[in-house]
Amino acid sequence: MYAADTVEWLRERRERRGWSVVSSIPDVSELGVSESVWRAFFTEMAGALFQLADDDGLLALIQTDVRKDGLWVDKSSLVNAGVVAAGGILLARKIICRRPPGMTSTKRAAYSQLLVFGRKAFDAALPDTVPDVLPDGGPVTWTRGVGLYAARAAIDVVKRFAPTTTTIVDPFCGEGMILAVANERGLHAIGVERHKKRAEGARLLRVAHLRDGLEPTTSARSRPRSPKAAPTA
Repeated sequence: MYAADTVEWLRERRERRGWSVVSSIPDVSELGVSESVWRAFFTEMAGALFQLADDDGLLALIQTDVRKDGLWVDKSSLVNAGVVAAGGILLARKIICRRPPGMTSTKRAAYSQLLVFGRKAFDAALPDTVPDVLPDGGPVTWTRGVGLYAARAAIDVVKRFAPTTTTIVDPFCGEGMILAVANERGLHAIGVERHKKRAEGARLLRVAHLRDGLEPTTSARSRPRSPKAAPTA
């Protein structure tokens, strides 16, 4: 677990053996920059995260479209542009419902997209284990965080189609849901988070410690209490 700025951390990375990357690139509201600057950052970061995975690894991004000044921002097109420029191809696109079907949305879409990229096509002999549409992203540790079921879906795709992966890297790990699921699935996990308090919470988080009181993604309205986690040896 690294309490560091992601951009600086990426510049220092050399070792990537057995790595796949599962993450969610921050929204424009989280960076405090103009939309044009954010779009450039978002696209460039998608390519950088793809290059962080090893040659046999995958990049899986969980992203939710937002509306800016009355217009929708299609994050999948920004991600695809950055990854294709870095030599990657889109292998899978899955929908994760954030709200029950039939509900409308305002600034954020009622669904998230799970986008999976690699350097070569999936082995056609391996059947997928993750449905194309997940009815619920699962409980979250905060309202904009990745849900438990969404994280499991992303990790399961990696385990099935990148079997040499031993480590999941999340360069924008927040409170650590993806890291906790990677450990649950028997993989090592590396996270980067610039906020020290969140970084420490991410280091301690385990799926077994998630309480029923966590907000489900289909009704999240406010930040719940942080789950209690016991330190590891």
